[in-house]
Amino acid sequence: MIDLHKLRVLIVDDHEVVRMGLMTLLEDIEWIAVIGEAGTAEEAVTAVSQHRPDVVLMDIRLPDDTGIAACRQITSQWPDTRVIMLTSYADDNLISQALAAEACGYVLKQVGNQAILEVLTAVRQGKSLLDPAATHQAIDRIHRQERAKHAPVFKDLTDREMIVLAEIAKYKANQEIAESLGISEKTVRHHVSQILSKLAVTNRVEAAVLAIRHHIEYHMPERKDPL
Repeated sequence: MIDLHKLRVLIVDDHEVVRMGLMTLLEDIEWIAVIGEAGTAEEAVTAVSQHRPDVVLMDIRLPDDTGIAACRQITSQWPDTRVIMLTSYADDNLISQALAAEACGYVLKQVGNQAILEVLTAVRQGKSLLDPAATHQAIDRIHRQERAKHAPVFKDLTDREMIVLAEIAKYKANQEIAESLGISEKTVRHHVSQILSKLAVTNRVEAAVLAIRHHIEYHMPERKDPL
């Protein structure tokens, strides 16, 4: 949770009129300090490096790169900086990309001044800004994209087998996997057997090497039925 007297905000948009409008809005709020503005992705990253704002209001479409790419770089290098994506498009694919880039929020430009202030208030209070239903949909999309990226090698593996494979890639024994996932060793052995068969490898070491080579780092979507 950000606990400062002033929430330090950087505004990033390629349209000067939009930047000026946001600055006019925010400068009248006593607990907000606008510490800079930028019109490109490169300028945004440079400004964050120099000023280390608490929050970046980031246009999703910028002339030299996407706001999402800039968001990814900022959250990677300065994880304490929160990035809120601003866009004119309610696109679930963009939500997925923003979430994958570690954006903490996604706001339509059409929502109005009060809604933007509510979003900044939520950030100041450490609250989540992404709607749960939209977030769940985005996470599912990311999982599907991850699976597609590694196809056709792992196309026959189920979600359950993918998460066990990720554990195998950490060179965990069956007992360790069972304890980690809260399932029986018998169930783990069954999953391992299916994985070896579907991947056409002879042992778990070969499966681990294959998974590592393809950068498998899979997380099962939350579900109620047991593994």
